[in-house]
Amino acid sequence: MSKYHPGFFQSIEGMSRRRAIHVSIGAFFALYLVGCATGPTDEREGHLFYPPLPNPPRIQYLATFSNEIDVKGELGGLGKFVLGGEENMSSVDKPYGTALFDGKIHVVDARGAGYAIFDLKAKEFRFIKGSGGGYLQKPINMDIDSEGNKYVTDTIRQQVVVFDRNDEYIRAFGVKGQFKPSDVAVDDDRLYVANLLNSDIHVLDKQTGEALFQFPPKGDAAGPEHLAHPTNLALRDGYLYVADSTASKVVKFTTSGEYVATIGRMGTNVGEFARPKGVAVDKAGNIYVVDAAFENVQIFTEEGKLLLYFGGPGPARENINLPTTVVVDYDNVEYFQQYAAPDFKIEYVILVASQFGLSKVNAFGFGKIEGMDYSSAVPN
Repeated sequence: MSKYHPGFFQSIEGMSRRRAIHVSIGAFFALYLVGCATGPTDEREGHLFYPPLPNPPRIQYLATFSNEIDVKGELGGLGKFVLGGEENMSSVDKPYGTALFDGKIHVVDARGAGYAIFDLKAKEFRFIKGSGGGYLQKPINMDIDSEGNKYVTDTIRQQVVVFDRNDEYIRAFGVKGQFKPSDVAVDDDRLYVANLLNSDIHVLDKQTGEALFQFPPKGDAAGPEHLAHPTNLALRDGYLYVADSTASKVVKFTTSGEYVATIGRMGTNVGEFARPKGVAVDKAGNIYVVDAAFENVQIFTEEGKLLLYFGGPGPARENINLPTTVVVDYDNVEYFQQYAAPDFKIEYVILVASQFGLSKVNAFGFGKIEGMDYSSAVPN
């Protein structure tokens, strides 16, 4: 018997049955796609991979981060006595945005009105609510710059609130009526803000908050560059990717605001979306999109061809339920390798946040099993 949990095939119909979304099953198996395990997994039996063995696996479920036990480890008898059991543990309630920096998973909690920090180095958990000028009311998303400064979008304040690497309040960008920010992406000297008020992108000076320009221009609502409800952003190699949950697509722009391409469309077939939310891009240009209706992550090539998908709803720790955000990270692999199978070497980490279910933030690793032939596997 293999030491790896095999997983099993499942269509988008199965992943979305609670919403009565139907799909052509035949189209799925005409392509090299692997479904998602949604049944309970006994973690003592092995590891969960996508695609499942005997296919050469590329993605492994690693761990879940929902409360302080997930980073501190099991509490001893005295800890349980003092704190009164797991139900009294500090935890994330309704996560949305997620970011990784310096061995720390940051999770924006819309209901908790702050952000949680799972410190993988110190094995600590803490929660930042902010105070004074940094008081948060309904934080949604976050991005972190190379210096460790956090940029948090708050839809009630209608501002981007900035904290330093020590979680001290620095400043806030935006005034009432300027925008209703759902997400922010940080470039070297600019901030890109997804605006729900006018369904566009605002570009600000990173240091001063000065408004530089907006895009796309108002025009034909049916145009491919048109945005109906931009919710999430991703920056990579001079391009900005915008997930539009109402128009059910991801739009690719240059960082100067020029339209480049559209990935996906509304529908229930392969490569289509029902309610896309988070978007991320790896170094190869592959695009990762979480769908809050399908409750999975779809991976597309740079040209928009669907490679595979993983995830799916359910009661197990590896499941994702009402997902909101996906993050691709190369800088913190060392903190996650401990969760991988002994011969599975992680190239980068994928984080997925969910607003419902047992697991709030799931970590997956993208990599290879040493010594296995990947010549016919899903490409990088």
